Amino acid sequence: MNFHSNPQTMKNLVQIAAQEIGVTEIAGEEDNPIVVKYAKEAGFKDITDDETPWCSVFINWCCKEADLQRTHKANARSWLYIGLPVDDPAPGDIVVFWRDHPQSWQGHVGIFMGYSKDMSQVFTLGGNQRNSVSIQGYDANKVLGFRRLTTEGNLEIPKPILQLGDTKEEVVKLQIILIELGYDCGSKDGVFGPRTEKQLKAMQRHQNQLDNGIYDDKMKAVLENIFQS
Repeated sequence: MNFHSNPQTMKNLVQIAAQEIGVTEIAGEEDNPIVVKYAKEAGFKDITDDETPWCSVFINWCCKEADLQRTHKANARSWLYIGLPVDDPAPGDIVVFWRDHPQSWQGHVGIFMGYSKDMSQVFTLGGNQRNSVSIQGYDANKVLGFRRLTTEGNLEIPKPILQLGDTKEEVVKLQIILIELGYDCGSKDGVFGPRTEKQLKAMQRHQNQLDNGIYDDKMKAVLENIFQS
């Protein structure tokens, strides 16, 4: 599936993570207080060292700083279940890899930065990469999926049914969500006009729904699935 992106949101996530490049685990019994801080500030009270795998912890921390969706879980594969699935990743999207075996519980998560020229590697910005925050290349054949995150909180899923000509307060909620997901329906004026209808149809097509331009119970369920945390 292809989804529009919010360039500013993705840029902010990359900037936040890039500022941490160089933070490295400390060998031995000593722990890097910055790595411990990532866990504490991201809500992982039980993680108090830099030995516990912290790739997901780091991404959770970055997303907290960027006010984006996060999993609140320390396992890398938890990132496969939030945000929007994309097959045309852009820098700032989340990428999840398998480790050991595609069906195992193990994995790695980071921020997608691009492909190598021959498309064999995925360059990833993340934590716990060679024991540090860094950009590394990973085997493209081990990608489990790419996810595009949306802003956390302050989004209300509107009540159906909404369609062309409506001027309800719920239309504003729908327009806010469409814009957040990258579907430019113009101003959030509460008027369900042709532009809002056009962008809703585009989203319906991307979600393999009937593109009738009507926001109904099926589309409400789609949004609930997208914004689950």
